[in-house]
Amino acid sequence: MKDVVSWDVYLVTDKSRSRGRSNLEIVQAAVHAGVSVVQLREKDLSARDFFSEGRKIKNFLVQHNVPLIINDRIEVALALDADGVHLGQSDVPLEIARKILGPDKIIGWSVNDLSHISEEEASLADYLAISPVFFTSTKKDISTPWGIEGVRKARFITLSPLIGIGGIDLDNASDVILAGLDCIAVVSAIVSAEDPLLATKSLVTTVRKAKQARQIR
Repeated sequence: MKDVVSWDVYLVTDKSRSRGRSNLEIVQAAVHAGVSVVQLREKDLSARDFFSEGRKIKNFLVQHNVPLIINDRIEVALALDADGVHLGQSDVPLEIARKILGPDKIIGWSVNDLSHISEEEASLADYLAISPVFFTSTKKDISTPWGIEGVRKARFITLSPLIGIGGIDLDNASDVILAGLDCIAVVSAIVSAEDPLLATKSLVTTVRKAKQARQIR
């Protein structure tokens, strides 16, 4: 489950953008289309409701060997025996998270500035999430977008798996992979799509082609 570099498309849930569809419906479509990993990110849910949502999704994901990552809430990740957590700059320090979760769980860490990648804490993460790559309305605490050049700089200074999130869609997915990302994380590009299954298939195909092209160069 820790083979993060092999991930292609990382789905982040957002029920408020799903056109009235449940998170489970979106996840099912995305998994059937080849999504690599799913993060449950519903910041407005109570811990009880978050756990209930997570249990339904995990029961489905386990059948398809797709990892479930929980955003922020370590206690829910433990209760669900999820595959890992995703933490931000203001969350529990990674050293503490690792002690709580143990060595086998995945821990992702959001980096909002190039300097974060050089911090000792970054070495404790299983992957680094560059955020946001482009402007996006899905993040309220918006930082200055990294852009393509920022992705290239990040790739130059670290060997850690890099995942990009924020404003990534079918039009720019290839560009960010060619710039050095190992995986793209998306919300609206799948969650808000008219056909989430078709949208996921297109993204997965695009990312895989870009990875192949990067190896050839």
